[in-house]
Amino acid sequence: MGKCPVTATTTVDPSEIAKFEAMAAEWWDPNGKFKPLHMMNPVRLDYITAQIAAEFDRDLDKPSPFAGLRILDIGCGGGLLCEPMARLGATVVGIDAGGANIPVAQAHARQSGLEIDYRHTTAEAVATGGETFDAVLTMEVVEHVADPLAFLTACADLLKPRGIHLASTINRTAKSFAAAIVGAEYVMRWLPKGTHDWAKFVTPDELYDLLRKAGLNPVDRKGFVFNPVSWKWSLSDRDLSVNYVATSLKP
Repeated sequence: MGKCPVTATTTVDPSEIAKFEAMAAEWWDPNGKFKPLHMMNPVRLDYITAQIAAEFDRDLDKPSPFAGLRILDIGCGGGLLCEPMARLGATVVGIDAGGANIPVAQAHARQSGLEIDYRHTTAEAVATGGETFDAVLTMEVVEHVADPLAFLTACADLLKPRGIHLASTINRTAKSFAAAIVGAEYVMRWLPKGTHDWAKFVTPDELYDLLRKAGLNPVDRKGFVFNPVSWKWSLSDRDLSVNYVATSLKP
């Protein structure tokens, strides 16, 4: 499990990283500051695994369906996505610009008996090193970087031809301001105040445009919708008004 320095050439926003480093020890607490992520994670995983399985013709009902695939999770945090990918048989690299997150992820992987290559580094640094992957995950990252186009271009560089990129983020709407900032930070107090900056949220059309400019071909997008009555998340073909995810392929 390597540890690489964060390089000078980066789209990392230090103020954004500091927010998540302050919460690092709580990554695996389902009732802590990452409660919304734990609640959303099953729906995220269902979408991610289905897209990867379809692209690489893998049967999710078979043992280790992702064996032979190399997957990179950018902004891995405590490893909430890395660990399920490893359990499915993939070779997983998890990177995060927040150094405090890496020991948390490494410790939990050891406790879980999983081999995951966690590194304190950036997408740009890994791309400069010439590594490539079958799949690159950037979940809830785009809205926190300083230069989304440069970041997504680095993601494209990290993909093998016909590789798959999955990005989830938050739409810039009145509803997202109410849900992701007022609701999550002020009413429910799931997240510290100031975790999100509404002005940095990205609309689905803007994300598609950025992905194309980065050299990727967007092929699908879905909404993650929270039902306050059932207290559950679900996928939606139509409602992308708050949280959503997009799948792209590298030609």
